[in-house]
Amino acid sequence: MAAAAAAAGRAVAACGARAALGARRVRAALGRAASGTAGTDAVLRERLRRHQAAEGSLGHTPSPEVEEEEERRRRERMAAARRLALRLAGLLGAGTGVALVYIFGSNAVDEHGAKIPDEFDDDPVGIQQLRRTYKYFKDYRQMIIEPTSPKLLPDPLCEPYYQPPYTLVIELTDVLLHPEWSLVTGWRFKKRPGIESLLQQLAPLYEIVVFTSETGMTAFPLIDSVDPHGFVSYRLFRDATRYMDGHHVKDISCLNRDPAKVVVVDCRREAFCLQPYNGLALPRWDGSSDDRALYDLTAFLKSG
Repeated sequence: MAAAAAAAGRAVAACGARAALGARRVRAALGRAASGTAGTDAVLRERLRRHQAAEGSLGHTPSPEVEEEEERRRRERMAAARRLALRLAGLLGAGTGVALVYIFGSNAVDEHGAKIPDEFDDDPVGIQQLRRTYKYFKDYRQMIIEPTSPKLLPDPLCEPYYQPPYTLVIELTDVLLHPEWSLVTGWRFKKRPGIESLLQQLAPLYEIVVFTSETGMTAFPLIDSVDPHGFVSYRLFRDATRYMDGHHVKDISCLNRDPAKVVVVDCRREAFCLQPYNGLALPRWDGSSDDRALYDLTAFLKSG
């Protein structure tokens, strides 16, 4: 009987242990379910908040206080960027100015590297640099504005050499030549009809001077191409013009010739505005092969 009672007690204890274990498992499952539900609720709440924020940014106007604050911050950023740009520009300008004064304000040197004395040597060092720099840029500006020489042509020929009685000053671009550009050939210059006839027939009567506002590097080979026989007596380029009001003006008073015997032919009236009665304004050539202006000019100058 005692053994049976002990066995029954052990059976009851085992049942109690299994019941306790089952209860713990149930509580753990309920806890996990509760935590999962809480996590799901948190995710749903976060998504709802983001959706509401997106709808607010798209469909609702920010308050005036928010707009004013954003505008103030934007202005502060722009002001800071402007101040930084001005400071950098000031530093760059100052550095450039110092470099220019140092380069152009120093004494010229000879072939041996020795300094050449000038009229500024007695001044203080800084004043020397400034005055030399000022003089350099003043002379450079004068060189651009004024012709290179008060006598652009040499003296007329004397006997036994032949000096034509008149002087013809003629422009090159759009009067004798017309620039054209294409994908195949690039830039090239087309000769105006009648150019050979003009040079050949007027050479005995006129000292022909091609006076162009182009640079010498550009115009010199072009003149060689239109005048293979040497009918052009002299060639003058942009550096011989007088720069006035944005135009390159041909001042015939610098030609070292009698102005009463000089004829200027150009397609721009501004080119001979200093002596308008000496000029002939020829129509600007557009490259047409039917143009007859040079033939008419030749006939007119021969008859005059």
